[in-house]
Amino acid sequence: MILYERPNGLRLFFALRGSILPRIAPSLLTCTLLAVVVTLSHGVLFQWKITLTPVPFSLIGLALAIFLGFRNSTAYDRYWEARGLWGQMVESSRTLARQWLSLVRPLEDSVPGRQRHGDFVRRCIAHAHLVRHQLRGSAPGAELARLIGPEEAAAAQRLRLPSEALLRRNAELLGEALAQGRVAPALAAEIDRSLAALTHAHAGCERLRGTPIPFAYMLLLHRTAYLYCFLLPFGLIDQLGFMTPFVVAIVAYTFFGLDALGDEIEQPFGLSAHHLPLDALCRIIEIDLLEALGEPAPAPLQAVDGCLH
Repeated sequence: MILYERPNGLRLFFALRGSILPRIAPSLLTCTLLAVVVTLSHGVLFQWKITLTPVPFSLIGLALAIFLGFRNSTAYDRYWEARGLWGQMVESSRTLARQWLSLVRPLEDSVPGRQRHGDFVRRCIAHAHLVRHQLRGSAPGAELARLIGPEEAAAAQRLRLPSEALLRRNAELLGEALAQGRVAPALAAEIDRSLAALTHAHAGCERLRGTPIPFAYMLLLHRTAYLYCFLLPFGLIDQLGFMTPFVVAIVAYTFFGLDALGDEIEQPFGLSAHHLPLDALCRIIEIDLLEALGEPAPAPLQAVDGCLH
């Protein structure tokens, strides 16, 4: 996620970090070079003058802009929903830690007993890290074994959904506390609802990750945008002359950029600068829950060169 302040004046035009320009540069350069060739040949291809008027480009361009705007709006809705689900995960993790530590009595009123009692909270931290790795398709690091122990970490990673195994173990601990009378039934139901909220948030993220915008829709927009920009010089050369490459470059930058930006934010769980900062969100959960346990917590993650992962 880009955290730069909005640049002012000319800096806005020359800012590259966070810009979609590096991704579309090859296509944009190809389209601009084609416009230069068309300008130099004045629209003549193999001794044949290609004559096009601006009228069809005006009609197609208007429709294309509307469809690209709709597609990007849909992609941003997915991005915002993903951020809302992770906000719910942060909230539910904090709620679980508070409920467990304040409403459930430890099995033993001793330092080792309270340590084992806190394993419930550490498992919630590990759950957030595992969800992050599952959404990004990456392997968990040392943080998992540090939080729940190497044996439980290895056992969880052998399953299809390691994060769900941690929630099941916490549900078992809740059931044991209820059976032993260490928590009231009504309070146990509230804690179980908080566990269910974590499952709901994870399932929502999996739905977004596994259900992209239909490929045929994206392919239609992609092809139309590229055909429009590659043919545009032939419709402008007779009216604009030597200014054709400049106008084509601006139009291509807009359409190619909107197309690429929609592709990028459609899946918000990656490692791109425009994706959600899952590392930072997991660190927030870890800090809050370790502080609830009264244990040393790491520092919040800071943006590096204006980018927070």
